[in-house]
Amino acid sequence: MIRSWFAVSAVAIGTFSVVTSEMVPVGLLPVIGADLGAAEGTTGLTVTVPGLVAALGAPAVAVLIGRWDRRHVLCALMALLAAANLLSALAPALPLLLAARVLVGLCIGGFWTIAAGLGARLVPERSAGLATSLVFSGIAAASVLGVPAGTLVGQFAGWRAAFLAVGVLALVVLAALLVLLPPLPGGGSVRLTGARRLRIPLVVTMLLVPGHFAAYTYVRPLLEQRSGVAADSISVLLLVYGVAGICGTFLAGALTRRSARGTVLGLSALIAAVLALLVLFGAGQPAAIGLLVLWGLGYGGVSVSLQTWLHTVAPDMPETGSALFTAAFNLAIALGALAGGTVLDGLGPVAVLVLGCALTALAALVSANPTRESRSAARESRSGARESRSAVG
Repeated sequence: MIRSWFAVSAVAIGTFSVVTSEMVPVGLLPVIGADLGAAEGTTGLTVTVPGLVAALGAPAVAVLIGRWDRRHVLCALMALLAAANLLSALAPALPLLLAARVLVGLCIGGFWTIAAGLGARLVPERSAGLATSLVFSGIAAASVLGVPAGTLVGQFAGWRAAFLAVGVLALVVLAALLVLLPPLPGGGSVRLTGARRLRIPLVVTMLLVPGHFAAYTYVRPLLEQRSGVAADSISVLLLVYGVAGICGTFLAGALTRRSARGTVLGLSALIAAVLALLVLFGAGQPAAIGLLVLWGLGYGGVSVSLQTWLHTVAPDMPETGSALFTAAFNLAIALGALAGGTVLDGLGPVAVLVLGCALTALAALVSANPTRESRSAARESRSGARESRSAVG
């Protein structure tokens, strides 16, 4: 039992390393651009490319791995992640750096396809929610610790050292996975038969996640221009936001035991309400800071509750759900950030909040409308879950 939780922790640190690898250039774009002779906007492709590759690569990886032992696949992906970060550190020009970032995107898509539903395979069923929350806590922890730490290393030792450090972390995770993970036989290739059951959760994902990122991607100009928050206070506020997000991850993990769909509904409504209140009262610093913390608490639970909802409606096809979820999630991030930037440039920060509020409120409405299809999926989930867990052995 204790070894199982060590295995879950190793997977959680793996998600931490994957997300940190994806986002570490965010705080280093000016330095990377100056060193490689590229404009800052062009250098931003080092963040965009992995997300898009992950969205396309997740279903492809899920199809290719078939019945391969998932332990071997996860270890191979972590080894590739270490190599990709090493290549990034050595890249003499931006095109080669972007090629290395393509490899990072493949690792993100493949790792999440397997890891997102792995907590339930490693521990008893009664602890599946907590294990899944722990795996997803790596996302928030990367925002709170990984990205700022990478930025700090880059400031003192150069951006190449930051990529090298993340690569070393990936090697440490690889060693932990090799030692702690049990054999995890695959259940066969991804199949789309029955994937219609996943439609409603995926639609909600494509509304809720873009709604969040349309506003959150531009939270710094929102806080500085509208709320009057000093620039040197932004990093502290985002740290507090990240800590609230970690708390939200575990709180949502506990709530999903009662109702995953209900938890998604509540989180969607909470984020929509926060964005609406920011429109009304966000010009005042105390209100903006308090609402930012509440926003972090709400969004911190989104990933784990959506993933649990997908598993609830289709427990017999966990990797299909994880692959489609990973693809939808990464695509949603890109679309949300793009839409938010367009609205910000054209209409200003308040319009960005209105856009985010509208999308997240629509996600809540869709979540609140259980169709005949979702009710029948809930009935199927009970028998499917038993079959799935017995297949794991």
